[in-house]
Order: sequence, then structure tokens, then C-alpha cells
Amino acid sequence: IREAIRTAFGHGSYLLLVAGFFVCGFHVAFITTHLPAHLSDAAAQAHTHGTHAAGAAQLGAWALAIIGLANIVGSYTAGILGGKASKRKLLSGIYLVRAGVIALFVTLPPTTVVVLAFAALMGVLWLSTVPLTSGLVAVMFGTRHLGALFGFVFLSHQVGAFLGVWLGGVAYETTGSYDPVWWAGVGLALIAAALHWPIVERRAPSLPTIPEPARS
Repeated sequence: IREAIRTAFGHGSYLLLVAGFFVCGFHVAFITTHLPAHLSDAAAQAHTHGTHAAGAAQLGAWALAIIGLANIVGSYTAGILGGKASKRKLLSGIYLVRAGVIALFVTLPPTTVVVLAFAALMGVLWLSTVPLTSGLVAVMFGTRHLGALFGFVFLSHQVGAFLGVWLGGVAYETTGSYDPVWWAGVGLALIAAALHWPIVERRAPSLPTIPEPARS
């Protein structure tokens, strides 16, 4: 297992995958934690079209529920497509579309229709990255050490999740708005799309062969 980890961290495509999955964690944790508060704050400040403070929390709950429902469709579809098309290109496309969806959401007034449409689109893109990312690890290194090697990729996801949640709070306490982190999410999505594009989607250099124990 030590040789497998050493080989993986010496492989450029694996490092790109680790870096890219950081962005997924940043997005999903920030949105899960701060979307309801973002909607409540927007409604309280502006009484935005169709969204009032009293119903903003309920709308946020519905948005998270729709994200969860659409995530089932997105994850399953991504797994099917990943078996037929380039996983790295699909990942780049997912992050590009995320950038566009988040940018539109921040730009448009947070009406009920806009919020629920955002939730549905983000739900489809939510964990659709997971089967493609784990699939690329399997393509590069096989399945023998898949649990350990994908575990390190997922650790990057969790670090991104921590920063997404924490920076959301810092941004709000500092500026009174979540907008800086929303736009940071757009920028990170574009970076993730660029990181996944050059990944080499084939078997990595073979792991060192471990000799069989001598027989008496």
C-alpha cells in the first residue's frame, strides 16, 4: 500500500484529480450550509420578488431537498456516461456548467423560480463528480488499492468543504454578504475545469511488483 500511495502521488494526473476534487467539496459544503441563510438575508434586506423573509427559510429547505432529489439523477447519469465517454472531459464540463449556474444565480434576483431552478441544476451537478473521479482513479491504478487512493482524493474534497463553510462565515461577518464566496466558487469551478482537461485517462506506470515469499 505504501508503494501504491508513493506511485500515485508521483503521478501528475492523480495530483490534478486531487486538486480538482477540492473544488467539489468547496461548492457542496458552502451551498448546503449557507444557502438558506443567504436567501433569508436577501429577503430581509430587499424583500425580493416573490421571496419574503418569512418564507425564505422554507424556500431554502425546499431548495436543499430538490438538490438531494436531483443528485440521484445526476450521480446515476454521470456513472452511465462515464462508462461510455471520457471521464475527464465530463468532469471538465460539469465544473464549467457549475461556474455558469452559480454566476447566473448570484446575478439574477433570488425569486422562487430562480432558487428552485438553481437547486435542480446544482443537484444534477452535485455529486455527479464522484463516480467519474473514482472511475479515473480505477483507470489509472486499478481496483486493488482503489479505497486508499480514492480516500486521499476524498480528503482533498473534505478540506475544500471545510474552507467553503468557514470562508462563507468569514465573508458574511466581514462584508455582510456571501457574494465574495459565491464568486470564489465560480472562479474555482473554472480552475477545476482546466485542471481536469489535461488528465491522462489511461493506466499509470505499473506499481512495483512485490515478490512472492520464498517457499521452503
